[in-house]
Amino acid sequence: MRNVILFIRRYLTFFTFLLLQILSLWFLYSYNKFHQAQFLQWANELTGQINTRYKKVENFFVLGEENKRLHRVNDSLLNLLAQQYVQPDTTKRLVVDTLLQDSTRQTRRYYFRPASVIYNSTSGEKNYIQLDRGSVEGITENMSVLNADGSAVGIVVSVSPHFSQVMSLLHVRQKVNVALKKTGDFGTLEWDGADPSVLLLKGLPKSVPVKVGDVVVSSRYSFNFPPGYPVGVVSGIVSDNSTNFYVLKVRPSARFNNLQHVFVVENLQYTEQSKLDEDTRKRIEDPKRNPR
Repeated sequence: MRNVILFIRRYLTFFTFLLLQILSLWFLYSYNKFHQAQFLQWANELTGQINTRYKKVENFFVLGEENKRLHRVNDSLLNLLAQQYVQPDTTKRLVVDTLLQDSTRQTRRYYFRPASVIYNSTSGEKNYIQLDRGSVEGITENMSVLNADGSAVGIVVSVSPHFSQVMSLLHVRQKVNVALKKTGDFGTLEWDGADPSVLLLKGLPKSVPVKVGDVVVSSRYSFNFPPGYPVGVVSGIVSDNSTNFYVLKVRPSARFNNLQHVFVVENLQYTEQSKLDEDTRKRIEDPKRNPR
């Protein structure tokens, strides 16, 4: 107690000055409209800056939930796009229609499911991605995977009840049918295991006009990927003098080092397409069944 009294006596002049200063400022801003307006403006500016910085910090911690919400919204919107449907051929069978109006309906071909990346590798020659969705959520093998911006990522190769494994485009055994966006000419996209920022597009004839900067998209001939989604951009052209085909260097559109939210895309006609292709190859190419 004695030390407190000594402290107050020592700084009594300063505390008196401080009290009188506060009192004078209170009188100044309470009974002077100009100073009152200036003080309120300054106070609003200060609190506004504090609230802005607080909101930025708060938003940083809720970005994860906001990204998930937007991802779910994108998923629902993608499923409504007209390109996910095919128009049925009504001339393939005879139908006696008793209605006077057109009863042609669209049939869904592709279905998008949202998922999150829980494991990803890019440093090896055989890279895989693991998702937090499995067979319980309807995921099956051979479904394609697109990044949140729609760029191609890979194909599902293995599924458990609650997880799925994706073979990345950065896998030396991965081959995807792609096409040039401006011409529609298609080829095979693969990776040589060297540079994760360079994919290789092979099988494109030299008669096709191509230049650096051309966009590469998923082909309409692919059983896995929906057509027209970005795969990459041509970054280099290699002309192989021993063949009549280009080898194009393609910079992938997907940022494989920062995959977070993706879409798993199901081709609802995949089973029928793949079975027909397999049966045809067996019947035509099997020498025992085809003695010609």
